[in-house]
Amino acid sequence: MNTILDFLNGGLTHAGWLGKLIYFFVVTQLTIFAVTLYLHRSQTHRGVDFHPVLAHWFRFWSWMSTGMITKEWVAIHRKHHAKCETDEDPHSPKFFGINTVLWKGVDLYRVASTDTTAIEKYGLGTPNDWIERHVYSRSAYAGPTLMFVTNILLFGIWGVAISALQMIWIPFWAAGVVNGIGHWWGYRNFETADMATNLTPWGFFIGGEELHNNHHAFPSSAKFALRRFEFDIGWAAIRLFEMLGLAKVLRVAPSLDVRPNVQLPDAETLKALLSHKFEVMTDYFRGVIAPTLREEATNAGNGIAAIPRRLRRALGNGGRWLDNASRERMAALVEHRPTLRTVCDFRARLATVLERNSGGAEAMLHSLTEWCREAEATGIHALAEFSARLRGYALSPARA
Repeated sequence: MNTILDFLNGGLTHAGWLGKLIYFFVVTQLTIFAVTLYLHRSQTHRGVDFHPVLAHWFRFWSWMSTGMITKEWVAIHRKHHAKCETDEDPHSPKFFGINTVLWKGVDLYRVASTDTTAIEKYGLGTPNDWIERHVYSRSAYAGPTLMFVTNILLFGIWGVAISALQMIWIPFWAAGVVNGIGHWWGYRNFETADMATNLTPWGFFIGGEELHNNHHAFPSSAKFALRRFEFDIGWAAIRLFEMLGLAKVLRVAPSLDVRPNVQLPDAETLKALLSHKFEVMTDYFRGVIAPTLREEATNAGNGIAAIPRRLRRALGNGGRWLDNASRERMAALVEHRPTLRTVCDFRARLATVLERNSGGAEAMLHSLTEWCREAEATGIHALAEFSARLRGYALSPARA
């Protein structure tokens, strides 16, 4: 009986509190890396390939620590990108509410995993070998059970608490925080066609997934940090594996360059605009709309602070995410400011040019040339400066 009680009190390790905390931190971080590096960046978006041994270890660990099936995770995330912020998005705070996604994100994941049609459609190209069919997919709950037994063997009765925290930890941070707060609060580098935000410029705690807006701007990029002040620990791990010969980076977001003295938009301009359309629209807001708004507010004598921040930010996307009442307030704000109305109209026209692919490159280039000519003819200094900059846009290789 003493032997049993001794085992239950400390398991095989008899580790102290510090040892238990270190173990918990290590196993949860390994799970986060398995999710962000393997399931997300490699399997879902094909931004990086891992050595078969490392790839299979990631697959085994995600199964053992969470019971997640690779095909289901990949399919649900691909559908999220394809249907983002619509009623078909598996976990959009806009439709489900922030509290539901934050606290019940794992339930939304389970519901989405029952849609076999979507799983088959969006889960193409994921592992389908013998062990996937007969072990990982068929016995999803066997992995967490094995993890539970391992924790008890190591720490005795404390292994139960560690296992419970493990099972809560990943669903909360991944399915809750990233999918919820990452589409609700934070800062945005890029005016993407969704509500994705960066939670913090230092993507450390949850593997770099904090840089969610960057990821939505360039989904296939293996590197999420895209500004000098940002850090992505997942990318640091990929570079380490690359140096060890265990990873091959396939895609990284290219940088946006500006060529001087380009008189007319050309093929290089168009290629850069299509690759960086979200960054271009963000540049337009910061370089044209925002200074125009400040100038007109100052001239009116009430200052920019008199305009609600939410409405000011909404000018960058045409009020896409505003409710009807707020959209009407924004329209009234623009209507009584002629210069602001002009630059907002040109923003909408530029967005239309970048989204219109049916006419081919030649038609888009013609529309872009006309846009630049008319923008510079308005006499609005900020708009003319942006047009001159836009003509010189080009792609340059991304800096690792």
